Amino acid sequence: MFRPGDHQVDGDWCNFPIPTNIEVGSDTMIDSSSIFKKFFSELPLGLKIGDHVTLQSPALAAEKNAYIEIGDYSFISGATLVAISKIIIGKYVFIAGGVTIVDSDFHPLDPGSRLTDTVAISTIGDKSRRPAFDFSPVIIEDDVWIGFNATILKGVTIGKGSIIQPGAVVSKNIPPGSIVSGNPAEVKAFEHA
Repeated sequence: MFRPGDHQVDGDWCNFPIPTNIEVGSDTMIDSSSIFKKFFSELPLGLKIGDHVTLQSPALAAEKNAYIEIGDYSFISGATLVAISKIIIGKYVFIAGGVTIVDSDFHPLDPGSRLTDTVAISTIGDKSRRPAFDFSPVIIEDDVWIGFNATILKGVTIGKGSIIQPGAVVSKNIPPGSIVSGNPAEVKAFEHA
C-alpha cells in the first residue's frame, strides 16, 4: 500500500519519493517506488490509478505535461509506459513484462532535425532547444491482454477485449475483440462475445 507524498513504500529497497500529484484507488499495490524514477509530470494530476491495481516493477516515465491513467483491476508487470501527452489504460487490462507503450516518437523524423535533437539532449546540450516532434495519446480499452515484449506506438487505440500477442508491434488502431500479432501487427482473428 502506498499514498501520494509518502517518502517510501513499506519494506521498499528503493528510496524514490512518491509523487504528490497522483491519485490512488483502494487496495492498489506496487512493489517499489522505483516506478517513479522517471516520473516528471507537473500536471495537478499526472497519474490516476484505480482500485485493486497491481504494479509489479513497471516504469512510468512521464514528461512534465503528461498524464497516465490505469483502470481498476489492471495488472502491469515489468512494462514501460512513456508519455509526453497521455496514456489511458482501461479496467481489467493485463500487461506483461517487456511491453513498451509510447505516445510519441520522442525525436523528429526529419534527419537534419533529428541531428539537432541529438545534440540538444546530449550531456553538453541545451534541452530547451529541442525541435518539435509528433505525439498522440494511446488508449487501451477494457479487458485487453498485451503479451510479453509487445510494443504499442503513438496514436493507437486498442479496442475492448483484444489480445496483443507477444512481440507484436502495434502502430494502428485495433478493433474490439481482435487477436493481433506480428511486426507490423495484423489482425489474425476476432473473439466472439
